[in-house]
Amino acid sequence: MKKTKALIGDAGATFSNAFTATPLCCPSRSSILTGQYPHNHSVRNNSLDGNCSSPLWQKGPETTAFPVYLSKQHYQTFYAGKYLNQYGKKETGNVGYVPPGWDQWHALMGNSQYYNYTLSVNGKEEQHGDNYEKDYLTDLILNRSLHFLDDRSPQRPFFIMLSPPAPHSPWTAAPQYEKNFTDVKAPRDGSFDKPGKDKHWLLRQPSNPMPSTSLNFLDNAYRKRWQTLLSVDDMVEALVKKLEGLKELNNTYIFYTSDNGYHTGQFSLPIDKRQLYDFDIRIPLMVRGPGIKPQQTLLAPVLNIDLAPTFLDISGLNLSFVNMDGQSFLSQMVIEAIVPLKCSSMSWRNAKCLSCCSLLQQCFPDCVCEDAYNNTYACVRTLAEHNLQYCEFADTESFVEVYNLTSDPHQLENIVKKVDPTLLQAMNQRLIKLQSCEGDSCRATKI
Repeated sequence: MKKTKALIGDAGATFSNAFTATPLCCPSRSSILTGQYPHNHSVRNNSLDGNCSSPLWQKGPETTAFPVYLSKQHYQTFYAGKYLNQYGKKETGNVGYVPPGWDQWHALMGNSQYYNYTLSVNGKEEQHGDNYEKDYLTDLILNRSLHFLDDRSPQRPFFIMLSPPAPHSPWTAAPQYEKNFTDVKAPRDGSFDKPGKDKHWLLRQPSNPMPSTSLNFLDNAYRKRWQTLLSVDDMVEALVKKLEGLKELNNTYIFYTSDNGYHTGQFSLPIDKRQLYDFDIRIPLMVRGPGIKPQQTLLAPVLNIDLAPTFLDISGLNLSFVNMDGQSFLSQMVIEAIVPLKCSSMSWRNAKCLSCCSLLQQCFPDCVCEDAYNNTYACVRTLAEHNLQYCEFADTESFVEVYNLTSDPHQLENIVKKVDPTLLQAMNQRLIKLQSCEGDSCRATKI
């Protein structure tokens, strides 16, 4: 994504240690919206039973999501694209339900699609077919955001959130990009097609080495994901040009990120996310905007739960009024305080990361299961004195995995039996505290 890197990353800050609190769509997106860990917003997976866009979610955490506060700050708000996986279903209020805080609402019903989908447009159902010019979702949400920028009041601030389907399956590229990257294959480095020895049972079950059918499948997925992202690259370019034409570019913060990482062949798992390893929990994060020096690479760890408080910090809201587990990272980016910094006296995160998942079974080529009901884990990740990851599984094995990412960046060796027991105990105690933390206590946890 050369345009995106140039127009956002090179023009601002790139965070090299950005993580999701859980590598799965609905729980992660719920964390982005609320600034809360999954154990506080209670969204556990992509199902209604897992609280994804459920009535319980709508009556609880969604009422204090960041757009609600932005609306109170008199922001003009616009949302377009995929929202939460169960959004628009009968049990969740159909497409007539519009979450609070959004002035303009163009949300996809259900999971990612590029064609033949249904939108909720400010609460009214809108059907789409398979005509590229009229229906290709990535382009459609871009065009509607450009109209929003034209129609908004210049006297009030605005917030736009675009959630294109790319690079999610079914990986339908725009016609002009269908032949790109024909020679590209998934990288064969790191943990690619390595056996998952000494790991949770799910990592021990794939065939190793992978059969050619799995290799062909994952290479095809990898290429198609790249193809779909070219339209997102065009989206970023068009938005930046539009803001420049409106003379708003220098007044606007632009964030580029994702809700989870992804794997293609790591530890012989063909494709998916949901695992505890860096390839699934690391996310891209680039930000440009007022006061952000160009071409910065920032090492400070940032979680997706930090996005919401950062947005609110930019708006000038006193963050002591909100109950969020994350913390603003605005002060990490800006050279000088150009807006009130409500967290300026707070010490920055002591390099922590909690991931917790409770997921559903999923099976891919050659019957390699990518997930299971007992793929339920919680992790602590440190980046300060020790570059370690400590994970506990909630299963009959009570399995524990520990990795030293300084000496073993690809997490090939589980060193749980080699680590000093006092360090293991400290990590365990910190994990226990993080699993029950809320608000300020999440940021005060020390190892």
